[in-house]
Amino acid sequence: MPVQTSHRPQSLDPGAPGRVPPVIPTQPGPGGGRGPGGRKKRTKQKDPLWARLTLIFGAVLMMTSGIAIVGSKALIGQATSGIAQRNLLGDAGKSDAEGGASLDGPIDMLLLGVDARERWAADNVRSDTIIILHIPASHDQAYLISIPRDTEAQIPPDPKHGYNGGVDKINAAFYFGAQKGGGWEGGAQLMAKTIKNMTGISFDGAAIINFGGFKNVIDALGTVRICVSHEVKSHHMSMVDGKPMWNADAKKTGKAMTPVVHKKGCREMPGWAALDYARQRYGLPNGDYDRQQNQQQLIKAMAKKATDKGVLTNPLKLKQLIDAAGKALVLDTGSAPIADFIFTLKGVTGNDLVTLRTNGGSFSTAASGREMLNETSRQMFHAVKNDKLADFVVANPAVLSTRK
Repeated sequence: MPVQTSHRPQSLDPGAPGRVPPVIPTQPGPGGGRGPGGRKKRTKQKDPLWARLTLIFGAVLMMTSGIAIVGSKALIGQATSGIAQRNLLGDAGKSDAEGGASLDGPIDMLLLGVDARERWAADNVRSDTIIILHIPASHDQAYLISIPRDTEAQIPPDPKHGYNGGVDKINAAFYFGAQKGGGWEGGAQLMAKTIKNMTGISFDGAAIINFGGFKNVIDALGTVRICVSHEVKSHHMSMVDGKPMWNADAKKTGKAMTPVVHKKGCREMPGWAALDYARQRYGLPNGDYDRQQNQQQLIKAMAKKATDKGVLTNPLKLKQLIDAAGKALVLDTGSAPIADFIFTLKGVTGNDLVTLRTNGGSFSTAASGREMLNETSRQMFHAVKNDKLADFVVANPAVLSTRK
């Protein structure tokens, strides 16, 4: 199926790029005052229930399409109180000159996935999942682009948290920014600044996603449909007495351990299985690049399940979903009020989510022997910055993810 463009009658820019079909060929607590760069720290907003849900799975993951859900003030207040909103961007947020004071133009969000466990300290976590969510000025489509965790990067100094700057793997930026009290907020700010320096992209918002917490989100959805492209044995989990367990915990039982194997084919997966599959990189043909596509696939599967199966119109399911999401996310919507952010994106649906690959989906080596972004990937991020991504994808269809 060829990728084609079409004109957008409601585009804000008459010369806006064409639309790319999404089908692929073949630390808690509200902030106050202002953060670095003069950006306001977020305060919690009392949005309608559907808007809060759209924020959680629209701006960050899903792009639902303005489904109206009526709830009491008590329910709305309860639903909106569970998500931590912090300044995650620092001076990597868009300036007024870049359109940061308005949501009329393209919107770019930084999504950082951490695999935090209860026994890990806040300053001992790296962000191994790095995704840029780009929404063009027409606000009718969305793109997910992953940055490989091992990409060589010039990480800028962060004296406040004891880091002098240097060349390292990009996922280390989160770790360095989290030191000396920086926590996840400091880690996200240094990561955002590193990516801005590397790609030229400034951000309208950001989110830290605890993938461990996403198990409960998927369980609230019931299951998600995942098509496994390559059979892979889990590096993290085993079955004990028919129940999935972390390998470290399974060994303590002294009982027989059966490896968890994700076999090729399409199936409905419960939360633990979907997340375990999305964590795997060892044993896959292209390692972390396959994992990137699998994580994007999971995000899209969650979007489709929530919008296709009536979850948004079931008050009980809705409450379970929001409660679970509140434990999995830390959020920043930039200088824009949350309600404005939501209503700007309400026309984008889960089916408008396009997943893209960096480096053609395989390792690209720098002179140092480390991973790097190849020329095509650098051009792709340049297209994001200039809101020409759809045209770039049409001219370079190989960047489309191969996952269904």
